[in-house]
Amino acid sequence: MIKKCLFPAAGYGTRFLPATKSMPKEMLPVVDTPLIQYGVEEALEAGLSEIAIVTGRGKRALEDHFDISYELEHEISNTGKEKSLSGVRQLIDECTFSYTRQVEMKGLGHAILTGRPLIGDEAFAVVLADDLCLNLEGDGVLSQMVKLYEQFRCSIVAIQEVPMEDVSRYGVIAGEALRDDIFRIERMVEKPRPEDVPSNLAIIGRYILTPDIFSLIEQTEPGKSGEIQITDALMKQAQQGCVLAYKFKGQRFDCGSAEGYVQATNFCFENRHRTHPVSAANARLKAVSA
Repeated sequence: MIKKCLFPAAGYGTRFLPATKSMPKEMLPVVDTPLIQYGVEEALEAGLSEIAIVTGRGKRALEDHFDISYELEHEISNTGKEKSLSGVRQLIDECTFSYTRQVEMKGLGHAILTGRPLIGDEAFAVVLADDLCLNLEGDGVLSQMVKLYEQFRCSIVAIQEVPMEDVSRYGVIAGEALRDDIFRIERMVEKPRPEDVPSNLAIIGRYILTPDIFSLIEQTEPGKSGEIQITDALMKQAQQGCVLAYKFKGQRFDCGSAEGYVQATNFCFENRHRTHPVSAANARLKAVSA
C-alpha cells in the first residue's frame, strides 16, 4: 500500500511575481482554497495520509496552513465562519505532515531526491501543486494511479495530450500502447526541440515512483540548464524495467500560468462553490469520510 505523498514546493514561482515575492505560489487561492490544499485533499482521497513537503526559504506559510491557529479559531468560534476551516481541519486531523528544505534549486529530480529522508525505502506519490487536477465524475487522478500501481507495481506518470505547439514546455513520452489509456514508456524527452518531439503526450504533475528512483536520480547528470530532470531518471528506470504512462480521467489546469490559473478559478467557482455554497471543501472530501 502506498501511504506517502511528496510535494516539491521550494520553487520561487517567478511566473506570478510580484504576488509570489513573499507568498509561496502553492498558497495561491483558487477561489478560497490554496493550491496545496487541493493537492493534499487529492492525496488523502487516494489513501495517502503521510504528506511530505520539500520547502525552501520564505515558505513558512505552508507549515502554518496545515497547523491549528488557536487565535483565529478562538476569534471565529460559535460563528458561521467556523465552517470555512472544516476542510483544512480534516486534513490536519487525518494526515501527518513532515518537511525538509531544498537549499538549492536544481530541478525537479533534485527536489524529489531532497525528499528521500521523508520517504524512506517505499513507493510514493509526487504531486506538483500548481497542476490542479479535478475529476467531477469519479475518482481523483491519484486514486486512479494508485489502483494502477496495485496492478502493475511499477512507476507511473500521468500524461495528457497537448497541442503540438506546446510540447516544448513539457516532458514528452512515446511508447507501446497496452490499452487506450496506458502506455509502456520507450522514450522520454524533457522540453524537446521541434525536431525531437516523439509525440504530443505530455507528462503532468502526478507521479507514482518506486524507491529505486532515488539511486537513479543520484546517477543522473545535470542537463544543460544545470538542473537534474526527473524524466532522465525515469528513462533509465524504463530501460532497466518498466515505467507506465497513464492518460488520466479528469481535467488539469496549469496554475503555474496566469491563463490556467484564471481558468481553474472560473471552473471551481462554477462547478464547486456555486453548487456547494455551504462548504466546497467538505464536498471534495466526502469520499474520504465515507
